[in-house]
Amino acid sequence: MQLLKYKLGELLDVSRGASLSGEFYSSEGELIRLTLGHFDYQNGGFKENTSKDNLYFVGSVKSQFILNEGDIITPLTEQTPGLLGSTAMIPESGKYIQSQDVALIRCKEDMLDPMFCYYLLPSMIVKSQLGAAAQQTKIRHTTPDRIKDVVVFIPELEEQRRIGVTLHSIDRKIALNREINRNLEAMARQLYDYWFVQFDFPDENGKPYKSSGGKMVWNERLRREIPDNWVVENLSDAAEIYNGATPSTAVQSNYGGDIVWITPKDLSEQQCKFVYHGARNISQQGYDSCSTHMLPTHSLLMSSRAPIGLLSISEVPLCTNQGFKSFVPKDGYDVFYIFYYIRQQLPKIEQLGTGTTFKEVSREDLMRFPILKIPQGLQREWLSRVESMAERQFKSVLETDKLKKQRDELLPLLMNGQVSVMPTEVNCDLSHD
Repeated sequence: MQLLKYKLGELLDVSRGASLSGEFYSSEGELIRLTLGHFDYQNGGFKENTSKDNLYFVGSVKSQFILNEGDIITPLTEQTPGLLGSTAMIPESGKYIQSQDVALIRCKEDMLDPMFCYYLLPSMIVKSQLGAAAQQTKIRHTTPDRIKDVVVFIPELEEQRRIGVTLHSIDRKIALNREINRNLEAMARQLYDYWFVQFDFPDENGKPYKSSGGKMVWNERLRREIPDNWVVENLSDAAEIYNGATPSTAVQSNYGGDIVWITPKDLSEQQCKFVYHGARNISQQGYDSCSTHMLPTHSLLMSSRAPIGLLSISEVPLCTNQGFKSFVPKDGYDVFYIFYYIRQQLPKIEQLGTGTTFKEVSREDLMRFPILKIPQGLQREWLSRVESMAERQFKSVLETDKLKKQRDELLPLLMNGQVSVMPTEVNCDLSHD
């Protein structure tokens, strides 16, 4: 496959967004201002920004800055390493405003296929040049001119189209898996809320307990009514609670072994209900050198500082750094019940945090924290429904991770011409279950 050399400026136009006055930022409105938080630079693509509550813009804005579905954007500022060169595609017309930290990409479509461009910009050959040319400050910046000055090697237009379709097919399947998991999780949370927050679990007649007049009694510890004869215990009665630790980073041989070791950053980046790997493993030497604890499969990890409240269920034996309090369920309790209970109680748990530099929840405070004990028969009935959903979720997570690995390995090979896509390959269906 022949590759032709171009500067990006020969293939596309790049324009900076509008400068938006903060006095018109709002928590509600019709138009959302795009921020760097709309780039899912770890997984690729667009994401809704949930980290800010003033994303709406209620001032006047030129129509050229209101983007359309399918428009390609890229950041001009790198608040997080790896952000420059990321791309996102606008999901809906007439809803998002291009702000000054965001560049709009317009391809010269007789030379550059837009879908191919979407994957070209995050490729290493582009990212490395943008990084080298960026202003060397704590927060790096680039400009439309620097983007246009990047040198690339691309195939002819039809090959570009085939590559774009192939990579997009993989991304569609990844997006479908994530949507399925979101729906399953919404169902599981709704069931937990209905049974154990509203207390409308099925009574002996199959009717909703509280709504059908089931007896409720006031519980002073929980400061609410609970079903009659239910008890409240401490989290220490429900689970063994462990701290984690970090082997010395000065000793290289502490790392690179077979022991899975998790940090809060791993959970933050993965954003997943389940965890089975981290950014790096530790060795047996590293494990023995510190006070971390090996946790069995189906333990609950909760970040206890910076930030408090990231939750994930282990799917393999693993250990953690000191940023966690981890729960190993005792008899009478299940990890899924503890997971949903703690998630529902997170606002109260966060209030337990102390410290000046950052807030941290202590093991001792968590041990004393109250938990509602569910009758065993009812818990088994609830688990029979939730566990089947969780099994489907984790299967989808494994498939998604496999697809991401396939995409990320395929991308540089396609971009540098080591692999080509035959015309028949773009018809493959990756959307099946």
